[in-house]
Amino acid sequence: MNIHQYIINDVKPLQVTDAVTVSQNIFSQLTYSHLPVMENEVYIGCVSENDAHCFESGCTLKDVKYALDTFFVKKDTHWLDVLEAFAQHDCNVMPVLDIDNKYLGYYELKDILQLFNDSPFLYESGAVIVLEKGTTDYSFSEITQIVESNDSNLYGCFISNYRDHLTQITIKVSPENVNQILQTFRRYSYEVVSAAEEDSYLDNLKERSDYLNKYLNI
Repeated sequence: MNIHQYIINDVKPLQVTDAVTVSQNIFSQLTYSHLPVMENEVYIGCVSENDAHCFESGCTLKDVKYALDTFFVKKDTHWLDVLEAFAQHDCNVMPVLDIDNKYLGYYELKDILQLFNDSPFLYESGAVIVLEKGTTDYSFSEITQIVESNDSNLYGCFISNYRDHLTQITIKVSPENVNQILQTFRRYSYEVVSAAEEDSYLDNLKERSDYLNKYLNI
C-alpha cells in the first residue's frame, strides 16, 4: 500500500531561529500536537504544543532545543509501522525523511487511520474473535490453518494484549462457519475470550446445566 501520497507540507517547518511565539501562534490556529523544527535545512525534532505554551515568550526555539522530541519515520516505512509510531509518541503529526534523512513533509494521523479504516479487517463483514493461549503455545500458522480448514477466510490477525504468560490474539474471519471455527479453537486449547453471536458452545452448556439441575430436583 503506497502512502507517499499522504505526505503533506501544508504547514512549513519552523526554523530553530524562530521565536517561541511563532510556534505558539501556529498552535493556536491548528489542532496539531507537534510542529517540525529545522536547523540549516536539517530536521532536528518537533516542538510539542504543551511545551510551546510553557516556554517564555522571549525565547527562540534554539534556546529550548533540549526540549524537542526527535521522532520521525522514513519514506519507505510501512503504514502499520507509521501508525505504531503515532501511538508511541502520542502525536497527530509525523515527520517523514528520505533515505538521506532529508525532510520531505509530514503525515497526519487522520490520513493514516483512514487507510486502516479502508482495510478488509474493518470493512469486510465478518466475526471478530478474541483468543487467548500461552505465549509460547500459539502460532499464527496454526490459527490460519484452523480458520481455513473450516472453509472460512481470515481477514486480519494481531496481538491485542499480553497478560502474565498468556497472549490475546484478535482475529477477524468471514461469517461462514463461525461456530465450527470456535469449537475447533477450543479443541486446540485456545480460550475464546469474546462471545460471537453464532457461538452456541456456551448456550449448549447452559442448556445442559439447566437440564441437569431440573433432573436433580425431580
